Amino acid sequence: MENDGVLHVVVFPWLALGHLIPFARLATCLAHKGLTVSFVSTPRNLSRIPKIPPHLSSAVNLVAVPLPHVDGLPDGAEASSDVPYNKQQLLKKAFDSLESPLAALLRDLNPDWIIYDYASHWLPPLAAELCVSCAFFSLFTAAFLAFIGPPSVLIGCGGSRSTVEDFTEVPEWMPPGSNIAFRYHEIKKSLDGATGNESGTPDTIRFGTAIEESVAVAIRSSPELEPELFDLLARLYKKPVIPVGFLPPLMEDTEELSGDIREWLDKQSSNSVLYVAFGTEATLSQDDVTELAFGLEQSGIPFLWILRTSHRSESGMLPAGFKERVGGRGMVHEGWVPQVKILSHDSVGGCLSHCGWNSIIEGLGFGRVMILFPVVNDQGLNARLLEEKKVGIEIERNERDGSFRRESVAESVRSAMAASSGELLREKAMEMKGLFGDEDKNVRQLDEFVQFLRANRNK
Repeated sequence: MENDGVLHVVVFPWLALGHLIPFARLATCLAHKGLTVSFVSTPRNLSRIPKIPPHLSSAVNLVAVPLPHVDGLPDGAEASSDVPYNKQQLLKKAFDSLESPLAALLRDLNPDWIIYDYASHWLPPLAAELCVSCAFFSLFTAAFLAFIGPPSVLIGCGGSRSTVEDFTEVPEWMPPGSNIAFRYHEIKKSLDGATGNESGTPDTIRFGTAIEESVAVAIRSSPELEPELFDLLARLYKKPVIPVGFLPPLMEDTEELSGDIREWLDKQSSNSVLYVAFGTEATLSQDDVTELAFGLEQSGIPFLWILRTSHRSESGMLPAGFKERVGGRGMVHEGWVPQVKILSHDSVGGCLSHCGWNSIIEGLGFGRVMILFPVVNDQGLNARLLEEKKVGIEIERNERDGSFRRESVAESVRSAMAASSGELLREKAMEMKGLFGDEDKNVRQLDEFVQFLRANRNK
């Protein structure tokens, strides 16, 4: 593609819906600012992202690259939601096989920049060979990046971090008084999921290389939320660390609510409903589902619980007679829903969540108080951050195995949603609406990133 003076950017996300969708949001925002964007992913994943607005369709080019087959992956699997958690490393092996086709594509497109995800450890050397500037776009918080440490620690395979217990301690480089660390059960589950490492490259190397060999690190967060941590990252990385804001989703990007959900929500009182959902990848055990169900039942709070159908049906894991006992107070829906539309409804007051960053952004963007139930990956550190900011309450769990009691669920739900003890939480969450959901603030931070791209092309 010939460069006609308009800045041309390639964006290349990791193969997870929680990465594809915000990368697509970034692509449309950059196009809105006058850049030409090539969004590169696999064919099936390109069909999963929100449709590009018609007035930007000429500025955002969707470029498909077929995903090479890897033994052990299910047929048609192109995203992490298509495979069980223990197959994630095989998906990364297939993703790494895209190096050669992406090299050919970059030679043809001849972009000014490539904006890439953490998994693309092989991409920065390739970009340097082709004289393309590259920026790492982190969909993780500054808190998470600070916790995992500088590239020297990551590329050194974690340095002194060799045991599960090492990750349950706040690193020495973190600000004094920080509570950002994993619980034992959180990090053990994440490390166990990476055992075998069929991809051949640990995530520590992926993160370390993505950071070390980038021109700049862009983060989907804001210094207003994490001031000390943005400053810390700039010192640790010794390169520009640029906030792009939260990139809140657009309401017009989402489908309408189904009639039964909309009608049920319309009947509920303002701010009374707890929305319960655990994302596309967090896997709940039978004990988890049982205790959550009884806890919601005991809480007395109206709730809308979204159950997944991929890999296995969670509906069949509910206690006998649960749906009948909660009656009209609780609604259980199986399958995908337009989460943003639900969270925006006036009757919704809170969200019981796995603490994925996308869901947090969507929930706090509407001022919904967060009840925290982290499951895997960065979610535990996200929960610590929200507790530190006093906008969420975590369900009490056993440090070693993650087990919990239904009484803890009921207590947390009542406290966050209705009790006087949770009034400060609800007020703080509503204040966050002015940060996470403020379009002007988010646009200003994105403008700074665009200015950086324009000023540093081909460096």
